[in-house]
Amino acid sequence: MADLVYIEYNFTVAPLQPASDILIAQLGEVGFDSFVENEEGVQAYILKDLWTEEKVKNVQILSNENFDISFNFKEIEQQNWNAEWEKNFEKIVVDDVCTVRAPFHEKPNTKFDIVIEPKMSFGTGHHETTHMMLQHILEHDFTGKSVLDMGSGTGVLAILAAMKNAGSVDAIDIDNWCYLNALENKERNNCSQINVFEGDVSLLKDQKYNIIIANINRNILLADIPAYAKCLTKDGILFLSGFYKEDIPVITEKCNEVGLKFEKNLEKNNWVAVKYVF
Repeated sequence: MADLVYIEYNFTVAPLQPASDILIAQLGEVGFDSFVENEEGVQAYILKDLWTEEKVKNVQILSNENFDISFNFKEIEQQNWNAEWEKNFEKIVVDDVCTVRAPFHEKPNTKFDIVIEPKMSFGTGHHETTHMMLQHILEHDFTGKSVLDMGSGTGVLAILAAMKNAGSVDAIDIDNWCYLNALENKERNNCSQINVFEGDVSLLKDQKYNIIIANINRNILLADIPAYAKCLTKDGILFLSGFYKEDIPVITEKCNEVGLKFEKNLEKNNWVAVKYVF
């Protein structure tokens, strides 16, 4: 995969929300497959073979007068991305019991030791949303549970659920890069009970889970919450993240419509991770 070449777009967005969420959704529709949100906006990636400048010009939000969005782009080779990642990646420790690290880091003394090589996939534990979702998993009993990690990225959340003795874990991501990366990380952490799938919410037909984890963005969550609810067993738990504190009311309203009730939330730098239950 070292010969894959991506085009990187750097978008400066004001105000950040809801423009960043809308931008990511619309870029996804025209072929972009990886995104990184930052304090100024969004970095977005598309395979050079799938890219034309016209695709971006046709993204509707860029002509919306309510938002100020500017961008530049450049070509980036996958091998250069990996070199930058390895140079800058630092291990993290969550609540003194879970370490997320790269293969080149020294083995820690924490109870849970997750080794990942994220490449271009989201979910290293450094972002607030992933960090808080790891905290939620650490706080709950996963023994024997059937679990869904929706929008699984690197697979880090699925891996921790498996390490906490989940009976089975399905990890789903629409991005081919994330799918392949999660497969690698599953094997790297010897988590045989994880099943990795490439796709979206349409894969959930007739599935049942005790616990669903979804760290995506607000708009996708709002569209998919009814599907999650149909898949949850009685007394099931839904953990959601990928949105800001001010989005909790609209997310909770959608959950209430399908019988899910707010129980608690974690907050970090205005990002939240919320627990809902039947």
